[in-house]
Amino acid sequence: MDPIAQARNRTITREKRFQLLVEAVVDYAIYMIDPDGRIASWNAGAERINGYATDEAVGRHFSMFFTEEDRHKGLPQQALELAGSAGRFESEGWRLRKDGSRFWALAVLDAVRDETGTLIGFAKITRDMTERRRAEEALFESERRFRLLVDSITDYAIFMLDPAGCVINWNGGARRVMGYTAGEIIGRHVGCFYTEEDLRQGVPEHALKVAGTEGKYESEGWRVRKDGSRFFAAVVIDAIRDSNGELVGFAKITRDVTERQQAQIAIEQAREQLFQAQKLEALGQLSGGVAHDFNNLLTVIVGAAAMAERHADDNGKLRSLLGHIRQAAQRGEDLTRQLLAFSRRQPLRPEVLDLRDRLAALARLLDRSLRGDIRIVLELPPDLRPVDADPTQLELALLNVGLNARDAMPDGGTLTIAGENVALRNEIDGLAGDYVAIRLTDTGFGIPEDIRAKVFEPFFTTKEIGKGSGLGLSQAYGFAKQSGGSARIESEVGKGTTVTFYLPASDAVPAAPRQARAAPAKPMKPACGTILVVEDDPDVAELAVAALEQSGYSVKLAHEARSALTLLEGGEPIDFVFSDIVMPSGMNGVELAQRIRARFPKLPILLATGYSEAAASAEARAFPLITKPYDPDKLVAEIGDLIDASRNETP
Repeated sequence: MDPIAQARNRTITREKRFQLLVEAVVDYAIYMIDPDGRIASWNAGAERINGYATDEAVGRHFSMFFTEEDRHKGLPQQALELAGSAGRFESEGWRLRKDGSRFWALAVLDAVRDETGTLIGFAKITRDMTERRRAEEALFESERRFRLLVDSITDYAIFMLDPAGCVINWNGGARRVMGYTAGEIIGRHVGCFYTEEDLRQGVPEHALKVAGTEGKYESEGWRVRKDGSRFFAAVVIDAIRDSNGELVGFAKITRDVTERQQAQIAIEQAREQLFQAQKLEALGQLSGGVAHDFNNLLTVIVGAAAMAERHADDNGKLRSLLGHIRQAAQRGEDLTRQLLAFSRRQPLRPEVLDLRDRLAALARLLDRSLRGDIRIVLELPPDLRPVDADPTQLELALLNVGLNARDAMPDGGTLTIAGENVALRNEIDGLAGDYVAIRLTDTGFGIPEDIRAKVFEPFFTTKEIGKGSGLGLSQAYGFAKQSGGSARIESEVGKGTTVTFYLPASDAVPAAPRQARAAPAKPMKPACGTILVVEDDPDVAELAVAALEQSGYSVKLAHEARSALTLLEGGEPIDFVFSDIVMPSGMNGVELAQRIRARFPKLPILLATGYSEAAASAEARAFPLITKPYDPDKLVAEIGDLIDASRNETP
């Protein structure tokens, strides 16, 4: 065979092999188109993808695969023209199968030219990319929904940071929480949300470093909004890495938890207040118990010293020593009274008080009592309401605070006494209703925070030993609480202290102040009659019996209530009963007095107490009362007056 024939055979063989290769491809539609766009060949892949058999496709225009919209736009012709001029045309779009269904196609159209460069047709390759397209659309829709979800979240600020910490996107929650729009914040560093203190300490950089090395960073702290206001934030920063593990940025979630923080602070404050209230209540109970026993001791000391002075004759040194004993006992009596005030167990005699007059009088008293370098300022509105309070205890409480203010201003200053009508809604120790706030404000050195919570405790003082008992402010606190109100203290080191009393406002009209008159001295009357003394403390009982017998009375003694009743029921002639309130064996002095009055209605009775809750009862107020420690002469005079009054009553 000649060489030309051999070459022709080899060419035919290669073309057959190529044809077989093209026919064997089923994932791609590979076919030829003539210059006018009509199909000239058709492979198995084209039949599978487009659905047409070879004899159904060859000779027809390839535009039949385009959608009606694309044919209306002239896209098939544009594809031929562009491929013819440029040699190649690529596109993606929806195409039609024989059954009318659509598929997403990736199409390449290459111009085919002969040896002279004349266009003889086009080679078209089409691939069905529907699954990829659907996956992309699903991914896009998923991303769109995720973006919509993130942007619609308004309770959380959710945004991205680049590796340097600059904001690269911004959701609706971030706009609400931080106050910035996306245009105002994208590109700025995350440090703009931190406080000046945190910026100085490098907190933003530390947070990104921890998140980058450990994958996550969580914290809570104060952050700054666009308008400069602060909010308490819970923050989570997550590192974002690509498939190669390279850091590409951070996801940051911030939530405004200011209300939770404030609630937590309120809970802690309430817990601390409850603890303080429980501690003060426990101290009050202890103080009340101590005061009872202490008053019995003082009664013995005061009485014994008074009776001993009667027998001192002209021994001046002995009389002086006894006088010192009585003075010390008087000081002990004052301390006991202050303890009872703190424990809210002192007997009060409340009156309707005009505070403008009372506080003006107090200002004059303090002006005389304090140093000349301390200025007293009164700030009392004309409509200041009256209050229900014991005038003596009110004056003592305010005076105690004023003296503390004096000590806090060694170099002089100003003490302001102010009054204000307030309506409370449980914000002050659960008080609700109309109250009057009395504020004493000094310009002294203030009280440190760690000490402030202790100032109302009895015996707590920052003064030198011997300079104060530590009972002044405790008396003031106890008086306010027992009066149905409360007391608060506010202070800042270097800026002074304010003590505020909250006392119940009254709608009643204050009574005109009584003019104090000196009581005329009464000569001691000769005593006669039999007195029943009921006292469980043997020392106090001995003192009372001795004082009464020295005055001429006959005395019978019982150490508990039932023995006293037995003695009375036995017909023993008794002219007067003097009984302590606190008694053993289950019956107190008030109950004893009630039984005696029921059985012997004309028999006069005097009760004594150093401290007792029973003394404050309505039942106890039906009987005369003398408080311990009592002076023997005062006891004898009180009993004499009551006996005279009972004898002078009309039968």
